[in-house]
Amino acid sequence: MVMRGWWAVAAVGLAATPAMAESPWQGSVGAGVLVTPEYLGSDDFRTRVWPSLELRYGDAFYFNPREGLGWNAVREGNWVVSPYLGYAFGRDNRGELAAFEEVDGGATLGLRVSYDQGAWRYSLSGESAVSGDVNGSEWQARASWRAPLDARTFVTLGPSVSYSSASWTRSMFGVSADDSARSGVEAYDPGSGYLRYGLSGTINYALTPAWSLTALAGVTYLSGDAADSPIVDDLGDALQPVAGVFLSYRF
Repeated sequence: MVMRGWWAVAAVGLAATPAMAESPWQGSVGAGVLVTPEYLGSDDFRTRVWPSLELRYGDAFYFNPREGLGWNAVREGNWVVSPYLGYAFGRDNRGELAAFEEVDGGATLGLRVSYDQGAWRYSLSGESAVSGDVNGSEWQARASWRAPLDARTFVTLGPSVSYSSASWTRSMFGVSADDSARSGVEAYDPGSGYLRYGLSGTINYALTPAWSLTALAGVTYLSGDAADSPIVDDLGDALQPVAGVFLSYRF
């Protein structure tokens, strides 16, 4: 799945822990606690108990919340090209947006190109929404540094930048006339897309060969027409921090 905002941070460390076994099927399952904004753009926070899941079949197929359900269709040296099925989270009508219409999430279709160079992995992806209330397309560039600190401790750190099209921005940050009438928030129709900048890191500690504990932290910054939306500018904040801890079992 392609995650928006906080869940992308959570998925980085859980998908990056070293593999254990020599089996076509590998993966991990677990659960954790996340402290996240109430919605993308909110300045109120919510504590969530959330499951984690990663699956991989050899070098061919994979599933994790950050990268979706994908197929490594082309492998050439350090390059990989992967079409994937993702998911764009919508927006609940909670808290200060209780009077707004809910934005239903939906499936996306995308393509990712990645390149591995030593401890670094670089990726460029783009996807388009095919269902739900989110429309348009989104593109993301990401770099991730991955390295062991010692025999039990593994870290990841990296920046990202995303661009959401005008339609995508309108779906998440527009304020319709009906929403405005019900909530008293000024109507707003974004005219262009926006950039979202991110930085995230994780520390994974192996409790046993199978069990591990992952601490994570990250922050994203909303810009452009997203930051100018009353949903962010009046009711929330463009700076979006997240933190959490997960316990996972690798098989």
